[in-house]
Amino acid sequence: MKAIIKTISVLLIFISTTVYSQDLTQLVAQCAANAGNVTYLKDFVVKLDAGTLGGAPPTARFAMILSKNAMYRFSICTAPDSEGDAVLQLMDMNRLLGSTFIQATGKEFPYFDFKCQKTGVYHVFISFKEGKAGESVGVLSLVKKF
Repeated sequence: MKAIIKTISVLLIFISTTVYSQDLTQLVAQCAANAGNVTYLKDFVVKLDAGTLGGAPPTARFAMILSKNAMYRFSICTAPDSEGDAVLQLMDMNRLLGSTFIQATGKEFPYFDFKCQKTGVYHVFISFKEGKAGESVGVLSLVKKF
């Protein structure tokens, strides 16, 4: 009996992992396609739990090197079953360089373009509005080099 339960448990874990990875792979492909006529460079897959009341919202952070004289596009796509809407922000040290959500106006964007003025390390932060739980994919694409 223990062997049957163990086998069923392993199968359920395998099936749920396979379905999860297929869904995110499809979301990456969809998000990259929605970025337009650009060259795909990298994706950022995020799954975050809900934050605590009054606390800072959970945030995923990714570091990358961007090159001077290049135009990059940062896209964000939220999984359909997510509680919150994903927000992608590009930072250089403590300076916000771009965001898919403008808090002052409440306006959301599926992507933004960034013209890199200096080669260096930049950080992408992905979180969900109001600290809600969710899954999302961010995509970095190259628009053009100057």
